[in-house]
Amino acid sequence: MIDVQMPQLGESVAEGTVTQWHVKVGDAVSREQPLLEVATDKADSEVPSPGDGVVTEILVAEGDVVPTGGLLCKIDENATAAATPNPPPGPETPSAGGNDDGARALASPSSRKLAREQGVDLNTVQGTGDRGRITHDDIQRAAAGPAAARPDPGRSEAARPGAGRPAAAPAPPAPPAPGPAPIGRTGTGAAGDIAALMNTVPQPGVGYRSYKLPPYLPKEGDEVVAFSRRRRITADHMVYSTTVSPHVVTVAEIDIHATSLLRDQHKRAFKAEGVSLTFLTFVVAATVKALREYPKLNSRILDDAYVQFKDINVGVAVDTPSGLLVASIKNTDQLSLRGIAMQITDLASRARVGKITADDLSGVTFTVSNPGRKGNLFGGAIISQPNVGILRVGEIKKRPVVVESGGGDAIAIHPVMYSALSYDHRVVDGVEANEFLWRISDILTRAEFEI
Repeated sequence: MIDVQMPQLGESVAEGTVTQWHVKVGDAVSREQPLLEVATDKADSEVPSPGDGVVTEILVAEGDVVPTGGLLCKIDENATAAATPNPPPGPETPSAGGNDDGARALASPSSRKLAREQGVDLNTVQGTGDRGRITHDDIQRAAAGPAAARPDPGRSEAARPGAGRPAAAPAPPAPPAPGPAPIGRTGTGAAGDIAALMNTVPQPGVGYRSYKLPPYLPKEGDEVVAFSRRRRITADHMVYSTTVSPHVVTVAEIDIHATSLLRDQHKRAFKAEGVSLTFLTFVVAATVKALREYPKLNSRILDDAYVQFKDINVGVAVDTPSGLLVASIKNTDQLSLRGIAMQITDLASRARVGKITADDLSGVTFTVSNPGRKGNLFGGAIISQPNVGILRVGEIKKRPVVVESGGGDAIAIHPVMYSALSYDHRVVDGVEANEFLWRISDILTRAEFEI
């Protein structure tokens, strides 16, 4: 018997939402056949079958949020497709082992089990989870309330869980929230300091200490757009990053005349191979060379230490219809310029059609962001955790520059690009960061590449 579990869908991803099943109980499946689709804040991914066999159980419904490692379905390697098909659990179908009570409610199998144990009718519970999903806390609150549990018409009062026991006492009122804790050494190291800091940060939509946000007053023509799950987690990531990482930004003006000439010489040959030789390819290649020389930028923070990675996996930001993704070019330092160009082309094309995998998004050690061509002079990007640096490139425009000519200086018109490095000052000092960015600029200015 094969237990199919929710895969690890990214370093910072702890759960995924089942969006669509491609199989049902009784279906014969083959190895690598897509079983279901799963959505996270990073991407939508297919979960393939780990082997050949017949699906004997489907344990979660479409819409269920499943933690990494959670059981999705079971496949019998020795069964035949003659197994009696049963539909996967869903909003209109009871979960495995359940009854009809609460069948229409949006709840996971574990929540349904808890509801049965507490004698709670899920149809009477207001869910507070994602898309109105009923959580364990919702059920516990309903069980403690005066009218939380409705007798099950298919079972006697004596058989109902909880019968014969005194009703649960209402939960005592929560104590008042403590005031802001002082920031500083708490005796628990950096982790304790971060915990104290997280208790005193501004609250979105509320304010901070004596400053409170004014309420929103609806007006005709206003449009309220709810955050998608991906946008909500992305927003939380960005707030977290700016809270824990002391961001410093340094900017360089880069004359890419020589690199532009080199690109012009080879881009047609690359295009004939189905590969785009973009300026981003050269920026990534230059970044890799600089990371070899300044390995501290290829790090992540631990509690009271940091680790310099042996592998260099540069992440590139890719715009998709569902939002921005950061795809990982594995072992970027071992690739030629052509290899980097091929990886960027492949990752970008698959991301835009929803074929990116969890492995494609994991393991990034440094990020390069290219926000687009229109009106983007430069800007300081927010660090993608747990990295300590991110390089953001700006728009390429022709500008007058001073060049050496015949032993003197002359004015020439060259393509120029601004690049901004955001770095975590807990690990990287200004001297190292400026030298790192200068080295990237130097490589691009001199077109120090092999094709």
